[in-house]
Formats: sequence, structure tokens, C-alpha cells
Amino acid sequence: MYDKYFYMAISNNEIKRVKALQQKKFRDESGLFIVEGEKMVQEASDSPFDVENVYRKEDIGADAMSRISALSSPSPVLAVVKKPADSIINDVAVLMPLLQKGGLYLALDAIRDPGNLGTILRIADWFGIEAVFASKDTVDVFNPKVVQSTMGAIFRVKMHYVDLPALFEKIRTIDGKIFGTFLDGKNMYERELDNGAEAPSVIVIGNEANGISNEVEALVSDRLYIPPYPQDSPGSESLNAAVATAITVAEFRRRK
Repeated sequence: MYDKYFYMAISNNEIKRVKALQQKKFRDESGLFIVEGEKMVQEASDSPFDVENVYRKEDIGADAMSRISALSSPSPVLAVVKKPADSIINDVAVLMPLLQKGGLYLALDAIRDPGNLGTILRIADWFGIEAVFASKDTVDVFNPKVVQSTMGAIFRVKMHYVDLPALFEKIRTIDGKIFGTFLDGKNMYERELDNGAEAPSVIVIGNEANGISNEVEALVSDRLYIPPYPQDSPGSESLNAAVATAITVAEFRRRK
């Protein structure tokens, strides 16, 4: 239980420090982020993440809690947690021991919506994705809105910000496959899909507005398409990024 942490009143300086963590600049500088809610703080405490401090409304007061909270209706408890040291990886070579084990991975190419990223992490958690890789212009996973929308998945799914093209080049050297979804791709349900039994398989999810970038597209080995029903129906122009992720990953996992 997170009640092992020592509670005490909070100073004005501490209020300013915690509130500043709502901004990426200060999260990057301090290596800290905030988690709110009884369930989320409990999950943080039970995870390998290092919880620096916990603040309860009953200890610091409703006014102080409202000042440090990122929620419109402050929860009764908030924790300050340290970011994992491997959340940003500058040398993709350090990932090779993981990738050489094979497995199924997700790669996010400039996902910008906090809700989408949070939902994608929940999908990765549900379907047992080995790790999630993200381009460095993907929204910050430690953004309070993303953290809350993960519903705890942030503490169970490994996520690394990397240079995606450099990573994909490495994956191709060990016969890995890189799948991407495109409007001009091949029907996913008629294609051979690989769960990564022998070499890593990566599913790339593109930006909500522009899809997969040209630089990443050049390294995709298999172009997939999620067909509408009926297939000749004009329907919507495209699917939401998180919805497309769920459909694609479910189909990969369904295959034997």
C-alpha cells in the first residue's frame, strides 16, 4: 500500500514545484511526473517505478490539493513519480538484446493526441505487446492527460522514445518485419501476418492527420489496409489512430 509514504503539510515552494510538472519542460528537467487518483497511485506504488512523494487532500488540505492537481476535480491523492531512465533512448543499439528475442511491438510515428496515446498503451497492455517505440515528436507519455488515460498501463508497458528510422534499420538487419497501415495497402485480412516468433515484428501507427511519415514509410516492409464494410462503401475517410491500433493488433494476435 502507498500508505508507507510519509505525509506532511506542503509548502508554497513545493506546491509550485509539483504544479510545474504539468509542463513538459519541467518534467524533462526534473525527471519527474505526477499521478493522480487512488487506483493510479496504488499502481505506481506497486510497480517498479520510484515514487518520490505522495500527497493526500486530508493532509495538505483541499486548497493545496486543487493547486497541485491537473484535474478539473482534484482527486484525494496525488503522487510524484520518477520517470524511467530508459524512456528516451539515443542509441538504438541498446535495444538489440530485446529485439533479438523476437516478439510483437508497436511504433508510434508522431501521435499527437494525449487520449490516443493513453488508449494505445492500454491496447498494448491488453494484447501483451513487448514494448512501444515512439518518435520523439510523439506526445509526451508523462503528460498528465496521457498518464490518466492509460488507466495504469503506463506502469506495465515499456515505452521508449527513439529515432524510428534508425531503429527500423537495425530491425531489418535481423530479418525483422515492419508493418504499416495505409489507405493504399493490401487487405489486412488476406495477408500473412507475423507475431514475431522468430524475429521482431513491428506495427507502425501513423500521425492522426498525416499518417506515416515518408522517412518511416520507406522502411516499411509490409503495407496493410483495414477494409471498411462493405468494402466498396465510401464511409469515413479513415479510422481513429487508437481504433486502428486495436483492430490491427487484435488481428495479429488472432493469427496462429
